[in-house]
Amino acid sequence: MNTITKEFSQRILVFLSIVFVIHVLINIFLNLPKFQHLITEAYVINAMLAIGIFWGLIALKEKYNNQIGFLFLASSFIKFFVFFLVFYGPYKADDQITFSEFVSFFIPYTICLVLETYYLSKQLNQM
Repeated sequence: MNTITKEFSQRILVFLSIVFVIHVLINIFLNLPKFQHLITEAYVINAMLAIGIFWGLIALKEKYNNQIGFLFLASSFIKFFVFFLVFYGPYKADDQITFSEFVSFFIPYTICLVLETYYLSKQLNQM
């Protein structure tokens, strides 16, 4: 792992950890179960996907310089596939996806996507 991917991995893990703690505290404040709706799994899986995709794209940026944007888009399909594979069934088990279920997945997904996009664009602009 080079310094770029190591730095990204550390930052995303620290940032997601802080947001996770805040998310759990908000659940407690709202008298909701602390770890409801696969919240832990959502944060862990999104972090792993973001780090893995970032690592893969950085590794491929030299060889596939012109196609890196398409590879980034393809990574979104991987994330959607994982969502449907892991989260959609439990969330849709009662025939509806509640706001708290949506938030439990969408917050870590969005944070990872924003950080991934920011750091990838920063790296690709240096080429």
